[in-house]
Amino acid sequence: MALWDRFKESTSQMQTQLVAKKNDLKSGAFRDASMAMCALVAAADGTVDASERQRVAQLISTNEVLQNFPADDLRRRFEENLDKLTADFAFGKVGILQEIAKAKKKPAEARAVVQIGIVIGGADGDFDKDERAVVREACYALDLPPHEFDL
Repeated sequence: MALWDRFKESTSQMQTQLVAKKNDLKSGAFRDASMAMCALVAAADGTVDASERQRVAQLISTNEVLQNFPADDLRRRFEENLDKLTADFAFGKVGILQEIAKAKKKPAEARAVVQIGIVIGGADGDFDKDERAVVREACYALDLPPHEFDL
């Protein structure tokens, strides 16, 4: 099986796992960490173009797990996080990782945040090295071993 096919299958499995845990993923910490992760993945290469912003916002609004929260609220939080990253990527990333780290109190939520990052990163068919690197950093912020997620 080609690497891409394995990745696609893995991403699909992660989404299935997330949906199975949907009822356990309703906290504000999970919501905020998820939106921080989405912004971090979208801006992983240091820039965010309008099409990428729109694509990730669309994925957020259609992701079944995130439907526990009002779509407008999620989009606002995502946009605020992106604004921090586009104003000053290095400084913004520190704040974003701190936001993500708030989910580490509940291991199931922490893992779900990482899985959302991988699902978002791979949605365009290319989970590139920059996206992998920021999701790996988020793993460290959440006290999770990156190898658990093949990172």
